[in-house]
Amino acid sequence: MSTAPAFNLKNPCPATMKHAVKLSKEGSPKDTRHFEIDLRGSGMTFEPGDSLAVLPTNCPDLVQDVLNTQGWMGDESVEDLGKKPVSLREALISSCNLATPDKKFLHAIVQKTGNAPELAKLLEPERKEQLEAHLHGRELIDFLHDHPDAKFEPQEFVSLCKKLLIRLYSISSSLKANPDSVHLTVATVRYHTFGRDRKGVASTFLAERVKLNETIIPTFIKEGKGFRLPAADDATPVIFCGPGTGIAPFRSFLQERDATKAKGKAWLFFGEVSSKTDFFYEEEFNDYLKKGVLTNLTTAFSRDQAEKIYVQHRITEHAAELWQWLEEGAIFYICGDASRMAVDVDKALHAVVETAGGKTPEEAAEYIEQLRKDKRYRRDVY
Repeated sequence: MSTAPAFNLKNPCPATMKHAVKLSKEGSPKDTRHFEIDLRGSGMTFEPGDSLAVLPTNCPDLVQDVLNTQGWMGDESVEDLGKKPVSLREALISSCNLATPDKKFLHAIVQKTGNAPELAKLLEPERKEQLEAHLHGRELIDFLHDHPDAKFEPQEFVSLCKKLLIRLYSISSSLKANPDSVHLTVATVRYHTFGRDRKGVASTFLAERVKLNETIIPTFIKEGKGFRLPAADDATPVIFCGPGTGIAPFRSFLQERDATKAKGKAWLFFGEVSSKTDFFYEEEFNDYLKKGVLTNLTTAFSRDQAEKIYVQHRITEHAAELWQWLEEGAIFYICGDASRMAVDVDKALHAVVETAGGKTPEEAAEYIEQLRKDKRYRRDVY
């Protein structure tokens, strides 16, 4: 009996992309894309709720900028951070984390210049918070430009870098519906800080640097143990809250529910900027409504009216029905931004229990805590 290969960070699956499409339409302030990565012949499997680990490469323009600051050609021989003999350019593209400078790198800058008093002060132990604030929005290249006297040997510089990290993306497809591929829903990160245009390493790798059916994407599955659907024959209702790219696992869940003819009711909350430009997978979700795979679809498009409306507002608007679902044993799932959206949705959930459930704030907190303990409040936030 043959077994599927065990793909991991040390032994990633060398996949390619077979399809890519922009989900955001003309006029959207965002650039969100749908990617389909080919799994044919790999033996790689996954469950809805899992994530795909992607090992990206750095932008060649950024690498060239680093080379220019040091007067390097790029063909110098070095060992990358995995001890593999490569050219310096290859090490900077495929091995080195150029995005997040750490104290080791900054100490080296101070040492090389012999005259960086402000940076030296920031590295004092009691200035940890000031250092973090200073580093926010800055990359290694900023310190190389700000301190042109800091010159390194090629191997020395590579050894100062941290390893280029994997990025995890919630999978947005079901193997039962799409047996030959894994789908991702990714917001392309671009921003401007300190006079420079910046790029999210992995999101722009997928959007700009991967050539269809050609570029190798090293990848493997990261299991989402606590983020799972009930069994198809289980009549437990499910509530999905996934604004923006947080929709990814719930598209996977809905494809799975459709393929397995799942029994329980399903309610999807989705939010974005505008229904005209950012209603991702609109036709699919409306089709699921018609087929009964989805019972309710509630949307919140923040800029489609004068007052900004988000998913948490829709949750409180539907408090009575949501409370009824929770009392029927519904599992509440949330995916997306941990720092703001998930906090606001959590507050809205407490408000639902207080208003529709007639509970005090303390009783509502106990009710929500019990949901967590019973694994009926499941979060995939980042």
